[in-house]
Formats: sequence, structure tokens, C-alpha cells
Amino acid sequence: MSILALKLILSPIIIGSASLAGRKWGHAVSGWLIGLPLTSGPVIFFLSLSHDKSFVMTSVLGTLSGGFSLVAFCLSYAWLSTRFRWPIATIGSLVAYFVLVLLMQNILIPLLWLYLMVVLVILSGFRLMPVETIVIGTDSKPGAWDIPARILIGTSFILLLTESATFIGPRLTGLLATIPLYTVILTIFAHRFHGSPGAISVLRGLLFGMFAFAGFFLALGLLINHLSIGWAFVSAIAVALLVQGSSLLILRRKSIAKSQFEIGT
Repeated sequence: MSILALKLILSPIIIGSASLAGRKWGHAVSGWLIGLPLTSGPVIFFLSLSHDKSFVMTSVLGTLSGGFSLVAFCLSYAWLSTRFRWPIATIGSLVAYFVLVLLMQNILIPLLWLYLMVVLVILSGFRLMPVETIVIGTDSKPGAWDIPARILIGTSFILLLTESATFIGPRLTGLLATIPLYTVILTIFAHRFHGSPGAISVLRGLLFGMFAFAGFFLALGLLINHLSIGWAFVSAIAVALLVQGSSLLILRRKSIAKSQFEIGT
């Protein structure tokens, strides 16, 4: 099977499955779910099928460095959403994201230190987020186009980035692999129909999910030069799922505690 065919088959399956699961459990869990490397993981996997391990390792470091950009996006959108509608919040947060991408393009940090710094930045992101408030529910639901649009956008992005990797270089490819495609879609929808609290809930969930993102690329970076491509990715996925499961327990406990507090008041 050609690499192109594999991209066209696997990408829609991954994106569609994650979107359906995220729709069922609310804003925070949707954000948590897209914290998994749903685009960056496939991008690096497909690069590994057509480039040497040195190229892939540089891309892995670039992608993990993109964690700084993602946290900048979350904080920017969250604070802008408290004062402005979604168009301004989206533009402002994407500007913050790309500024960090440009800064990180020429800053090289060893893998273990990079991982620790990304985790520290994620933890700082929680402290710097606006105070969480009650999300007011509505009867509004995504249209029939919602998930097909996500599949089309996500698959197109993976194809574009992997096909242009040779021209833009491995580090920039890795950094751009973290572009928050699904985060933008989910956050705008939550902001439009549930206000700033809905958007903040998505972004806070994403921060929880980013621990799995960081764990995935730490494991992949440590193993890529010592195992076959297949086993390195299987091991990294196992680490990501273990971390993701742990963060879900924390997220559910916070949700239960918040519900009990609201009932008590």
C-alpha cells in the first residue's frame, strides 16, 4: 500500500473517531481529547516512512517545542474571550501561536530538558487561565457538516504538511504539526453558543490533554533511534494513553467536585 493511500485511509479514521467521542462528553472532555497528538502524531509517523531517523528526530523536537505555542494559544484565546467575540479571540490567539512558532524555530533544547520545560509551561498555563465559571447549556448542536468538515480539514492538513516537509525542513514541519486545527473549531463553537465559559472549558481541557502530547513525543524521541519505527510508535502511543487516562481521572474528579459545590450553593 502506498504512503498516500495510507494517509487517506488512516487520517479520516483517526479524526472522525476522535470527533465522535469528543462530541459525547462535553466541552472539557472534548478539549482533553484533542490534547492527544491526533494530527502531529500522524504527521511524524508518515514522515518516518519516507525520511531517515535524523530527519524524524529533528521533527519530534520541533513538535514538542510546539507545546509552548499551544499554551500561548490557549491563554490568549481564554483571556480575549472574556472581552471579545470569537473572531477577535481567534485572530489574536493565532497571532500569539505563530509568534511563538517563529521564536522556537531557532531555539534548540535537548529532549529531556525540553520535555520538562513544556510540562512546566502547561502547569503554569493552568494558573494563568481565567477563573472557571459555570457553562450555561443550550439546545444548539453541531450541524451535519461538522465532523465531515473536521475530517476534510485535518486530512488535507496532514497531506499538505507531510508532502512539503522536504522543502520547509524537519524542525518547521514539527512546529507546524501542532497547529490547533481542532482546538480552533471546538473553541469557536463553544464560544459562539456557550460564551466565554464554554471556550475556557475547552481550552482548560486541552491543557489537561497536553500532558499526553508531551509524553508521546518524549517516548518517541527516546526510542526512535533504538527501536524499529513501528515499535517506537506503539510504545509512544502506550505512554500517551497511560498519561491521558491519568489526566482524565483528575479532570473527572474536578468536574464532580465542581458539580457538588454548585448543588450545595
